[in-house]
Amino acid sequence: MESNLNPATEARETPIAELRDASKHYGAVVAAQGLNLSIRRGEFLSFLGPSGCGKTTALRMLAGFESPTSGDVLLDGQRVNDVPPHQRPVNMVFQHYALFPHLTVAQNIAYGLRQRRPRPVEAEISRAVEQALETVRLPGFGPRRIWEMSGGQQQRVALARAIVNQPKILLLDEPMAALDKKLRRDMQIELQSLQRSLGITFILVTHDQEEALSMSDRICIMRGGRIVQVGSPRDLYDRPASRYVADFVGKSNFFPGQIASSAAGRTTLAAAGGLMIAGTAPVEIAAGRTATASLRPEQIALHRRAEGLPVTVVNRIFLGEHTEYLVRHTNLGEFLVLVSRQAEAAEGGFEPGDPAHASWPEGAALILADD
Repeated sequence: MESNLNPATEARETPIAELRDASKHYGAVVAAQGLNLSIRRGEFLSFLGPSGCGKTTALRMLAGFESPTSGDVLLDGQRVNDVPPHQRPVNMVFQHYALFPHLTVAQNIAYGLRQRRPRPVEAEISRAVEQALETVRLPGFGPRRIWEMSGGQQQRVALARAIVNQPKILLLDEPMAALDKKLRRDMQIELQSLQRSLGITFILVTHDQEEALSMSDRICIMRGGRIVQVGSPRDLYDRPASRYVADFVGKSNFFPGQIASSAAGRTTLAAAGGLMIAGTAPVEIAAGRTATASLRPEQIALHRRAEGLPVTVVNRIFLGEHTEYLVRHTNLGEFLVLVSRQAEAAEGGFEPGDPAHASWPEGAALILADD
């Protein structure tokens, strides 16, 4: 059937990159299995998961450093399984930046341009390097040596070297892993601003959930070489499809039990000691099946009035705007409660050993089938 879209609109609607049933095996080792993912133009997408989950393998297949054992990789609608990295419209920023220590900042940034055939004239290369340095907020740093730069500045040089070739996709392989927490946060903000100003697709690999949640338009959660859920940070946080996703994206408390009833969009779980926890379930779970109730720490209130579950405060961690309490219930065991400064001031605060009561809104729990 013919498309009703004009060519320009159709080009915008075509995914910038796709993995179609892509797998990568190293002998008997399965690094990635049956990956299906459509990546939108101009989006910031993150692959998130623990070490060995397949996220870096997926990135390397998009970059061309690995060829899929089966399935296809598409860029701009074209199959590129056998296209080498330097012929793909992508550039990659590596975890340790891979800068040449014997070259100046300007020479590092210009390296890719000088490998082009036909090679641009020197004046054009110099203009492109200066523009790239302006973009990453390092004007005038061209003559510097790499070893004279801080970690954050080196990362910016690596970004400048990657964007100077004007790629359609920028691939980022845990580029902030070596930075301290404050600098990492600053660079996260800069990367977001850079992505918006350039309008190109960024694809990030990270094991840091906070990094993925704060930066991404969409997150692709991986486990054991497979994609388990793709969605916006808010969707993954509020509506995880499994305990694995709920546990990996943000903090959550898990209370195991059996499904007591499920009807009219409301599911009730019988937890330890016969405590009934009501909530919603992403998928229907039959009565009698084992399942888990998930409650985020910020959904739970901690107070002195005799309302809810009687608990004992085990530990208290001050986090600035919030205080995180670890509390213990006779049947449910230990779980976390996140209390705002305002709510804590109203209650007077708690110390380890204090008795308290924990409660949450009716139906706030998410009832998840066991993985």
